[in-house]
Amino acid sequence: MQFKLSKITFLVIFFLNQTICQISFTQELSPLQSIPSLNLSQYLGTWYEIARFENTFQKDCDEATAVYSLNEDGKINVTNTCRQFKNGSLTQVTGVAKVEDPVSHSKLKVNFVPSWLRWTGIGNGDYWVIDIDQKYTYAVISEPKRKYLWILSRTPTMDPVVYQKILTFLGNQSFDTAKLIFARKNAIQKQDVK
Repeated sequence: MQFKLSKITFLVIFFLNQTICQISFTQELSPLQSIPSLNLSQYLGTWYEIARFENTFQKDCDEATAVYSLNEDGKINVTNTCRQFKNGSLTQVTGVAKVEDPVSHSKLKVNFVPSWLRWTGIGNGDYWVIDIDQKYTYAVISEPKRKYLWILSRTPTMDPVVYQKILTFLGNQSFDTAKLIFARKNAIQKQDVK
């Protein structure tokens, strides 16, 4: 009986210790913030994906672009296109985005399910603009849980200095930038060596 009691005591202490260690080492992330103000008319148009976190809905996808246009009802049409790695064919999906934050316009809900099913709310995803430059030449998109991330540019390539600035910003926002994958060959412009 003495042995069983000691074994149980050991297990209780072990599990308590593990729980305490997990709690003390779990970093509490500060809530992700979207930008304070997004000019939707300036944001509309074509964006090229430079890098992203891998996700299931862009599996085997390269050279992705997103085209945003304003709908008559104030919602935003979204057309995403990418080239499939395996056979080079283009894949296109069309959805709609709706502004969720009427003050900043930088928090949207995007949905790519068939239009007849959208009223149910199935497929709604958060689309937050968390960084953008003053000239709207690049944008960084994510969502509150930091599971998804996209770096977009108005051109198919991005200056490495700008890309590094974005990586620094993302690191400060507790993103694991090592998980980023490039969405196109030569996405970052090569610097001329002198």
